[in-house]
Amino acid sequence: MFSGIIEHLGTITTTQRGERDLEVQVATGITDLSLGESIAVNGVCLTVTAFDTAGNATFFISPETLECTSLRQLAPGRRVNLERAVTPATRLSGHIVQGHVDATARLLSITPEGEARHIAFAVPARLRRYLVDKGSITLDGISLTLNAVGAPGEDAGPDAFRIELMIIPHTWKHTTLGTLTPGADVNVEVDVIAKYVETLCQYR
Repeated sequence: MFSGIIEHLGTITTTQRGERDLEVQVATGITDLSLGESIAVNGVCLTVTAFDTAGNATFFISPETLECTSLRQLAPGRRVNLERAVTPATRLSGHIVQGHVDATARLLSITPEGEARHIAFAVPARLRRYLVDKGSITLDGISLTLNAVGAPGEDAGPDAFRIELMIIPHTWKHTTLGTLTPGADVNVEVDVIAKYVETLCQYR
C-alpha cells in the first residue's frame, strides 16, 4: 500500500522489450532497496527483481500492466515518480493508494495561476461515478485533490470527462507533472473506498 506522496524522482536507464513484456532498470536514488519489495513507479505497484548498492533497480512489467498503464511508453532518460510502500508508522499524508491502475488519462491543458498550475485531464467516462469535487485521485502515483469534476462528453470527448486540479509549486517541481505537455498520458487510480462503497450498495 502507498499514500501518493512521491519520495524520489527516478530515471529510466535501460529497457529490454520482450514479445509482450518489458524489463526496465531505474536509477532510483534509493540505496537500501530489498529484493522483492514493492515500489510504485508512476503509480504502478512493481516488484524489485534485482538491485545494486547504487540504487539501480530492475522491474519486470507484465503484458497486463503494459496494456492497462502508460508504462508501455517508458524509454531511457524518462523521469518517473517513485514511492516505497508505507509502514505501520508512516504518516498518511495523502490517501490510501494501492498501485493498481484503473485507466489512463490525457492531459488537456496547463494554465499558470501565479506560482501554481491549473491543470485539466480527460478521464474515461466509466470512472466518473468514483470521483467527487474535493475528493482524492492518484495521477502517476501522486495523491491529488480534485478541484472540479465535469460531466461526460463536455469538452473531453464522447467517452471521457474533464477533471481539474490546482498544483502547488512544490508538487510541480518535485514530481513528473512539470515535464508533461498536453496530450500526455498519465496513470489513474481512483479512491478504493469509493469502489468498496459501490460494491456494498450493490450486494447488501
